[in-house]
Amino acid sequence: MGRILGIYVSSEKYLDQIIKVCRAAKKKEVDVRIFFTHNGTRLCTDPQLRELEGLATIALCKVGFEANALEPAEARVEEKAFLSQSWHAEMIYDCDRYLVF
Repeated sequence: MGRILGIYVSSEKYLDQIIKVCRAAKKKEVDVRIFFTHNGTRLCTDPQLRELEGLATIALCKVGFEANALEPAEARVEEKAFLSQSWHAEMIYDCDRYLVF
């Protein structure tokens, strides 16, 4: 099994830094899994999120997304990325390292 980096995003402030971390991880052949929750789900409507394609597996808290009054049509992620906190718990279990933004 390869190395896995988990990233938990509950803030809408750090998309540039998250993208940089994901690019660096890709160069080191580290798989990245990102879970957006709370205010971090707002980043899932940002066009810049497309820069993470091919760099990370992305999931977001469906409840957090709805709590921010966001519409699924606005999201820059696939419908299958709308998950629950149980996916986040599994991510933690699988990761070698874990970052929080």
